[in-house]
Amino acid sequence: MDFVSIRIITGDINRLVGFYEKITGVQAAWGNEDFAELRTAHGTLAIGSTRTVPLFAPGSARPADNHTVIIEFLVADVDALYEKLKNVVEDFVNEPTTMPWGNRALLLRDPDGNLVNFFTPVVDRVQRARTAADR
Repeated sequence: MDFVSIRIITGDINRLVGFYEKITGVQAAWGNEDFAELRTAHGTLAIGSTRTVPLFAPGSARPADNHTVIIEFLVADVDALYEKLKNVVEDFVNEPTTMPWGNRALLLRDPDGNLVNFFTPVVDRVQRARTAADR
């Protein structure tokens, strides 16, 4: 088994795909007017319109109704990305914050209210700095 993607169902696919293209810098590959994918080296964010839901099972997914999943992207510098996104994102949940588990994280909401986390691991840098200081 191999995990390959997560799919968001939305009532406005053009708006949501455009948002993710802007915040990630990844160009979407469109399958048709109801389905697009943003492919990265390690996973794919698929976005489908509500018109695709009945193909699986009518009523099986509802747009803009996620209260449990956080979509996460690893980035080289979360602080620099935050500066770039200030004029693009309307709903930041927090500014870049160093988490207890060692990631510097930026949490925001997409136009459908889904949580998106951009993060940069900082533990390795901190540990290297401590090791160098101990020498």
